[in-house]
Amino acid sequence: MNGKRSTFLISALVFGFAFLYVPILLVIIYSFNEGKLVTVWAGFSTKWYVSLFNNDGMIDAAWNSLRIGVMSATLALALGTPAGLVMSRFGRFKGRTMFSGMIAAPLVMPEVITGLSLLLLFVTLEQLVGWPAGRGLSTITIAHTTFCAAYVAVVVQSRLSGMDISVEEAAMDLGAKPAKIFFVITLPMILPALLAGWLLSFTLSLDDLVIASFVAGPGSTTLPMKVFSSVRLGVSPEINALATLIILTVSIMIVIASFLILRSERMRNRAANGSDA
Repeated sequence: MNGKRSTFLISALVFGFAFLYVPILLVIIYSFNEGKLVTVWAGFSTKWYVSLFNNDGMIDAAWNSLRIGVMSATLALALGTPAGLVMSRFGRFKGRTMFSGMIAAPLVMPEVITGLSLLLLFVTLEQLVGWPAGRGLSTITIAHTTFCAAYVAVVVQSRLSGMDISVEEAAMDLGAKPAKIFFVITLPMILPALLAGWLLSFTLSLDDLVIASFVAGPGSTTLPMKVFSSVRLGVSPEINALATLIILTVSIMIVIASFLILRSERMRNRAANGSDA
């Protein structure tokens, strides 16, 4: 019975990973295809990578997406971390339900509604105060920050809710100020959640198409917008090469983040073992 169960679980695991990663593997393989048809293998070649780097429009769109992703993820981290801290540490307070709903709203709001509402907001602000003067990278960054901050808040709140606060209470009993407690004790303990929130925000920003289409202007085309406009005319092998480079970049970031999270966990375990001793 146990053998059958193990076989089923292994088969389910293999099927799940194959379902997720075989399409990605095919994209990587066909990025080295000699032929222009992406479904017919014509030999090994790297010419599509050369063609990609000579495509100024695609490169500019990629740089726009990277800049927007880094800025929006950083701003979302700065806004979402205090929100998660408030939801986890402040207990019951007046307006908590409304505050929780405002944080959760961007998570469930359709992107079309979010993009349209932000477009109307930017147009109204431009008419009233003259800012933003048109739409571009700044408006896309603000739009991405609004919904990415909600994800960061949820991740940080979950981490803080499962964290033992006895260390913080001990520091308070010894006379430490709240700010020092946060930067010396709380911040290192929630570092894995901060890294996860930043990476999640960066990925969401890099992947967004709908909201960016509403709030973008001339000269602010992002990579998903460029890829979508190109795919409508037929999938080019350059898209496979671009996807392979993105997969490589994201994989490197995941490895680095995993290493930092693992090191943080080891340091925390060592500190806990030392305090027990």
